[in-house]
Amino acid sequence: MNLVAINMLLALAWVALTGGLTLGGLITGFFIGLAALWLVRPLFPDTGSYFMRLYYWLRLVVMFVYELIVSSFSVLRDVLTPGQNSKPALIAVPLNVTTDLQITLLANFISLTPGTLSLDVSDDRKTLYIHAMFGDDPGAIRAQIRDRFEVWVREATE
Repeated sequence: MNLVAINMLLALAWVALTGGLTLGGLITGFFIGLAALWLVRPLFPDTGSYFMRLYYWLRLVVMFVYELIVSSFSVLRDVLTPGQNSKPALIAVPLNVTTDLQITLLANFISLTPGTLSLDVSDDRKTLYIHAMFGDDPGAIRAQIRDRFEVWVREATE
């Protein structure tokens, strides 16, 4: 059985034992199930990869929230200051991610980040076209996507 499913079943068992179906109860049950799986990890040979994958997904979410906050302040500063400081640009970004899930996650993270928008993926799935509100340095934007977003997405989905 999948370890994620076992962890969810343990979380639901915790909620059933405590008698209240709440978000806090589910989260508590999830972490108690995580601790239980940690204790019995010699029984499951792929438990180590489960904990690493969980770490990578958590890191992906935290880093996305960080990028979301930083870019929100950049857009806010541009909106609130007089004049227009933004230099919009259409940028072709070569992709290092290969699977449909990775490309979809990357495109959605870019679109959800204020100041950037995913426009299209090339037919050969090797280039992502984006619109950047602050496109002064397309090379820096490509490097940021390659070195941050693509790495985080690839680590979480492999």
